[in-house]
Amino acid sequence: MSHEHGLGSAPADLGALEPGVWPMGMSRAAEGHLVLRGHDVPGLVREHGTPVFLLDETDFRARCAAYRDALPDADVYYAAKAFLSVAVARWVQEEGLSLDVCTGGELAVALHAGFPPARILFHGNNKSTAELTAALDAGVGRIVVDSFHEIQRLSSLCRNRPEPRRVLVRATVGVEAHTHEFIATAHEDQKFGFSLADGQVHEAVAQVLAEPGLDLVGLHSHIGSQIFDTSAFEIAAHRVVAALAEVRGKHGVELPELNLGGGLGIAYVSGDDPLDPAQIGSSLRSIVTRECAAYDMAVPRLAVEPGRAIAGPGTVTVYEVGTVKEVEGVRTFVSVDGGMSDNVRTALYDADYSVTLASRQSSAPPMLARVVGKHCESGDVVVKDAWLPADLVPGDLLAVAATGAYCRSMASSYNHVPRPAVVAVTEERSRVLVRRENVADLLALDLG
Repeated sequence: MSHEHGLGSAPADLGALEPGVWPMGMSRAAEGHLVLRGHDVPGLVREHGTPVFLLDETDFRARCAAYRDALPDADVYYAAKAFLSVAVARWVQEEGLSLDVCTGGELAVALHAGFPPARILFHGNNKSTAELTAALDAGVGRIVVDSFHEIQRLSSLCRNRPEPRRVLVRATVGVEAHTHEFIATAHEDQKFGFSLADGQVHEAVAQVLAEPGLDLVGLHSHIGSQIFDTSAFEIAAHRVVAALAEVRGKHGVELPELNLGGGLGIAYVSGDDPLDPAQIGSSLRSIVTRECAAYDMAVPRLAVEPGRAIAGPGTVTVYEVGTVKEVEGVRTFVSVDGGMSDNVRTALYDADYSVTLASRQSSAPPMLARVVGKHCESGDVVVKDAWLPADLVPGDLLAVAATGAYCRSMASSYNHVPRPAVVAVTEERSRVLVRRENVADLLALDLG
């Protein structure tokens, strides 16, 4: 999501860490360098190298717990697409959340971690026969059907199985959340789900109900990403609850579940003001309760799918500065040893990020800088515009905030640059969750 904050004048204190933007466990030492859970960031870099994703494990777990506590009577699915590893899947399980996967690969990681299959929900607009078979064999708890072809495919696979499988129908409700075009997923002109407007949802419901191998348990709706209030959810809930009432009227079935998806935003820069989980939980319950009362319906069991809201804020990416190039009267380009291969969101979504000098203190005046990567692309931008100390030199470390969601998940090896490590940090230790790729990894895939 892009915000038109405008840089305005330089901040009085370049070293200040904006509240809510940085990990809960991050601070700045008196000597000037960043500290994460008691570990000096320069020391972590000496141990693990750069670029590196430093993940505050306590922060991640606390956000899981906050959603669990805010919605005790709902199913909270962590959206694995934000960031998934074996350790993260285990944290999610230990904190009492369920898990949302959208590919066979994410499912494989979850199962390898020992995540209970009954607490897994499987998304995706083009699940293959192999992926659906793997989900059925594993005993995945719920599958969200996204197309008529998928209903046919899944029905065929379920016919000879002893128990019907629980499914939800994904409804496209015609609500476009205030977000970037490419991450708005509920308006009509997109690849996901069945349209409510033209009756596809009800045709899908009829097809699922007619299949003995499928057990329709509810409807699913997802309206976008990086959403900062619940007004769009209110409109979506109004429409999807009306659809539940219509299902009851047409088929005599009152579906017991309603999944409102995810998309809840986080603070990337100081102007962002996301809701806290308690506000979200209270608001969503009130909205759905009111809508159900209008149709004299029992309130279905709610489900939500926070991903970015859990994984995003607790991770920073630390880079080493390689070159500093001043364009007189415009800005200074600061090149780092990563870029769009570890954070494509700036290029893809015009995303904003906060960045700060991580390795030392500086009393130099501020300069308007653009932090760019090392790739052979003019669009290889990490932070579009930021105030950084004018004495920045090669070897300095920069930290970019709120990179826990989608950065490592969407990472590539463009220009054959190996992907960075992910390092979890607690007060007691730092440990590698996902090791750094190396040249041997790149060559191992190349059969010559």
